[in-house]
Amino acid sequence: MVSAKPCLVLVGTYTDGGGDGIHSCRMDRETGALDPIGVTGGIDNPSFLASDPEGRRVYAVQETGDSGAVFAYELDHATGGLRFLNQQPSHGAAPCHLAVDRTGKVVLVANYGSGSVCVLPIVEGGRLEPASEVVQHSGAGVDPNRQEGPHAHSVTVDPANRLVLVADLGLDRMMVYRLDATRGKLVPNATPWVSVAPGAGPRHFAFHPSGGYGYVVNELDSTITAFTYDASEGILVELHTVPALPEGFEGTSYCADIHLAPSGRYLYASNRGDDSVVIYHVDPATGRLGYTGHQSTEGRTPRNFAIDPRGRFLLAANQDSDTIVPFRIDEATGDLVPTGHVASVPAPVCVLFLTGME
Repeated sequence: MVSAKPCLVLVGTYTDGGGDGIHSCRMDRETGALDPIGVTGGIDNPSFLASDPEGRRVYAVQETGDSGAVFAYELDHATGGLRFLNQQPSHGAAPCHLAVDRTGKVVLVANYGSGSVCVLPIVEGGRLEPASEVVQHSGAGVDPNRQEGPHAHSVTVDPANRLVLVADLGLDRMMVYRLDATRGKLVPNATPWVSVAPGAGPRHFAFHPSGGYGYVVNELDSTITAFTYDASEGILVELHTVPALPEGFEGTSYCADIHLAPSGRYLYASNRGDDSVVIYHVDPATGRLGYTGHQSTEGRTPRNFAIDPRGRFLLAANQDSDTIVPFRIDEATGDLVPTGHVASVPAPVCVLFLTGME
């Protein structure tokens, strides 16, 4: 029987776009309705959030100019409040994404503006130590406006905690590094990258729950590329690339986020411009994607979204309409069904379900 205990959700915002910090909310597990319960200020543009494996600490990028930073907090599960622990520079411009490794030893940060990856060790109590590694990417892509240099857009730790995949929008590459979490070091894999189509602009990556497949959403050409994944060698091999936008769409739109349902049966990706989430079903035998449909996010500019750990609800963060809209996931079809609920949050750009709450 599903517990009626509310689920804790945190929301990152753009403070230079009207947001005011990190919002804490409770989600009703039966209806998907969000109840805002507090805000943590004192940080500029906390545009992406991640928690440690136990859900006791939360880490946030401060996405600012040439001197980005990462903030560490202790989470009070009872109140949803965040207690500031410390902060460290990200050693790059405009950090936009971060991840905690699966042992809770390091935070890995993607610096979009400078195209670099930073590793920050976590010490007892959740505080961050100064960077143990900074890896600088180099090169350029075919788009002179968006790919004039490297732009690391996300960092994803593989299920075995052995490898780190970095989507570099500026280079049209998925970079692959071997992770030494104990020493806080990254070493280029023997096969150090796989390329996507020129001008695609890879942004966010998601592993299939089986660990045998991976999917990257490409921001600039609004596509999704599916790969097989060799976990022992860290090798991605492209299966195919599919559109994220509806057939016949005309106008400007950029992809943002990508997630799979916990069951692994369905994949979702967001479109900013079309203001929708595309739905694909996943062939469990091959990893290939089959089109299911699109669902409006009932707001403007859906940046990130999140699926609750039980796979029952998807929360879409509509950055330019200041709303988070919950949808019920039809477990049989993968369809997104509007719940009728809307939560008001200024300039929401990241939604994080807290682990350790089940």
